[in-house]
Amino acid sequence: MTGTIIAIASGKGGVGKTWLAITLAHLIARTERKVLLFDGDIGLANVDVQLGLTPKHDLSEVFFSKAALKDVITPYAPNFDIIAGRSGSGNLASLPAPALTALKEQLLALTKTYDFIFIDLGAGVEEHVRTLATIAARCIVVVTDEPTSLTDAYAFIKLYNAAGPTAIDVVVNQSQSLKEGEKTYATLHKACASFLRLSPPCLGIIRKDGKVREAIRKQASLITHAPHCTAASDAASITIKLMHNAGLRQKA
Repeated sequence: MTGTIIAIASGKGGVGKTWLAITLAHLIARTERKVLLFDGDIGLANVDVQLGLTPKHDLSEVFFSKAALKDVITPYAPNFDIIAGRSGSGNLASLPAPALTALKEQLLALTKTYDFIFIDLGAGVEEHVRTLATIAARCIVVVTDEPTSLTDAYAFIKLYNAAGPTAIDVVVNQSQSLKEGEKTYATLHKACASFLRLSPPCLGIIRKDGKVREAIRKQASLITHAPHCTAASDAASITIKLMHNAGLRQKA
């Protein structure tokens, strides 16, 4: 059985996309599944920064030193590995199509090793973002109640859906309450249904929680810093759905 690739996307930055990718990956790793988090935010990578890591290897070596993707993996926690990007490197953001194609092939090969591979995509709808997203079995679009977040998320869904039939889910982040989160989702869903004839389901709502900011400030995973807080509980509900969708059960 090969692993499942899940892309985490957003129309704009600042909605908690990277934080969500880290949290979901860490939660699933704690169920004794092997998980890899790939920092695909090419040019603005920050997974390693949020986790307080100084990796010996990163993605730039794959493109400029001919290293294999499997050779730049950094262990973070039991069953949880990452492939760090290169923050601030504009070179990676302008990679040619053949390099991106080779990268996709190597990521697909790693599904033989990992149960889940999460791709933290860059914000926006640039070509390299959409290219990496095409190998995912599911794409989670993260939104907040900010109008710009909703309009940019709609733009991403429109372009992504046009590229091919892949499952799209929505996660509402930083919501004041579950009720407010439902309203935010309803706004995006109405636009998708009206203009795209598409009804992406709401995978979950994550309520605003001060523990998230604390964890980011301390450069730690929320699952290490405050595993029982509200945001962690909301994220855990999402991981249960992801595992169910992948045909997996939590191990006893």
